[in-house]
Amino acid sequence: MVRLTVDLIVKSHNHIQKKRGLSLPEYLKTLTHLHFSNKNIEDIEDLSVCRNLTVLYLYDNRISNICNLSFAYNLTHLYMQNNNLTRIDHLSNLKKLTQLYLGGNQIAVVEGLNELTELKELHLENQRLAPGEKLLLDPMTLRALARSLCVLNISNNNIDDLRDLAVLNTLQNFSATDNRLDNIVELEEVLSKWPYLVHMNLSGNPVCKKHKYRDRLTIVCKRLVILDGKEIKALTRQFLINWKASKEANRNVNKHKLIPNPKNDFSLHPTLLCDPHFGDTNKQLNAAGRSKVGNNITSP
Repeated sequence: MVRLTVDLIVKSHNHIQKKRGLSLPEYLKTLTHLHFSNKNIEDIEDLSVCRNLTVLYLYDNRISNICNLSFAYNLTHLYMQNNNLTRIDHLSNLKKLTQLYLGGNQIAVVEGLNELTELKELHLENQRLAPGEKLLLDPMTLRALARSLCVLNISNNNIDDLRDLAVLNTLQNFSATDNRLDNIVELEEVLSKWPYLVHMNLSGNPVCKKHKYRDRLTIVCKRLVILDGKEIKALTRQFLINWKASKEANRNVNKHKLIPNPKNDFSLHPTLLCDPHFGDTNKQLNAAGRSKVGNNITSP
């Protein structure tokens, strides 16, 4: 089993030359970046002497648990995609973390990120899930990230509903390609809560085949510049907005025309039509009217 240890760091070719002139503890304290991707690493040992780490590259390894990183208070970037992680654990001390890469693991539930209030990017694409399983995002975690998260990638995770994500109202870049999103009305409702969205990619979802899919999302997302890899022209958006406004105005006019005016409504009430004495009553009223008119005529 290959473990990430202080000894491995010291023995690595990239660090041998750099440590000359410094004691080992002094040298380890100067480290801000560690590159240990694709090294068959399965576990992380105590690295607390590297207290000034800001960026840690551990992608393309065999790590099954996130551990022994509580010391890394200054860590801002953590790359752990394409490992064997099944849970997100032991990250609560990483208060300065801004970018977290966990794609290509085996994570079924996204949780345990409640303390990461500075997190701006979260990458969760391509989880290796069991057949029929979909990636779930814990609502409490989503609420905790709502004020900071700007980039979210949840592509290829069998997701069919985004409504829990509506709270992420600071999102600017969203990718959810190759999922099972199909309801365009629900999608519009969620996107209307993301006023800062600039880039979005939903390619490979059934919803992309819905009638006027691109037009509808262009209208809902006021700042969207790129949709599914294609630019949205300002003139196109303005045309669609004007078209929608005109259509709604015409609909309101037609609706107004259909509303009957009680002053001009000469139709007979159904109860009168069914009254057997209605004809006689009507004749009596007409006769009374003629009599009244005759009485008011004076002789010349």
